[in-house]
Amino acid sequence: MGGEALIADSAAGLREALPDGGALLGIDLGTKTIGIATCDAGWRFATAGKTLPRGKFGRDREALAALIRERGIAGIVIGLPRNMDGSEGPRAQASRAYARNLAEAFSLPILLWDERWSTQSAEAAMIGQDISRAKRAAKIDSHAAAVILQGAIDALAGNSF
Repeated sequence: MGGEALIADSAAGLREALPDGGALLGIDLGTKTIGIATCDAGWRFATAGKTLPRGKFGRDREALAALIRERGIAGIVIGLPRNMDGSEGPRAQASRAYARNLAEAFSLPILLWDERWSTQSAEAAMIGQDISRAKRAAKIDSHAAAVILQGAIDALAGNSF
């Protein structure tokens, strides 16, 4: 693994890099945790996965490498935390830097996907499923990653509204 990979800001860019589809890894990058989700190779369903403790990039890279190998991941979708007016602040810049590190480490195409409202949407869905506050706290990041990934795969498959 290693080399240079595409970092796209649009679903069209990732679709062009992966014309035959492929399983994707969704990431909700927090300051303390990394929410993980995956989807099938046909880009139909995103499923919440693990929430990893975030550490130094080398440790994160090893944990993500194991998931990439295990799931046969073809590309990565990273939540891009834009401000409500669409501008980008320090958190968005940190996500862009993380994406560059992942591209260098794995040589997989990466899509930066607007994650505004992903955590709120995930929380509302979990409340609707009557998941306790304690369990929601432990799982919110992986569910937010699934919301991010589902939005991206809907756009990739041409199902965005």
